[in-house]
Amino acid sequence: MVDEGALAGRSANIVGVAWLLREDDVLASLEEATGWRQRVRGVIARPSLEGALLLRPAAAVHTLGVRFALDVAYCDSSLVVLDVVTMRPWRIGRPRRRARIVIEAPAGAFERWGLQVGDQLEVRS
Repeated sequence: MVDEGALAGRSANIVGVAWLLREDDVLASLEEATGWRQRVRGVIARPSLEGALLLRPAAAVHTLGVRFALDVAYCDSSLVVLDVVTMRPWRIGRPRRRARIVIEAPAGAFERWGLQVGDQLEVRS
């Protein structure tokens, strides 16, 4: 269940925050990269990533120039998880046929969240 009070208090400290949810459970804060430049930059040259990053549209990602390993979820246009992988730095991922959205998080995050293929995700602002 979403704790609206916790979301309200946290969003006061973070400008433009969105939330990644599964069945009304908040998994992480979420940045959305929908513009071409935002998607290309992704997490390149960042020392870390807080929460998760959503890339839309995207069917594949790479970790060239990324300083840390990433969990990557390939999702369809309805945010149903199609595949989940962990990518080390300096790798090129293969495209997933039906993927339209990719979600990246620090390696190990998906295991903590219990994220798996078939999960229906949601983004809330």
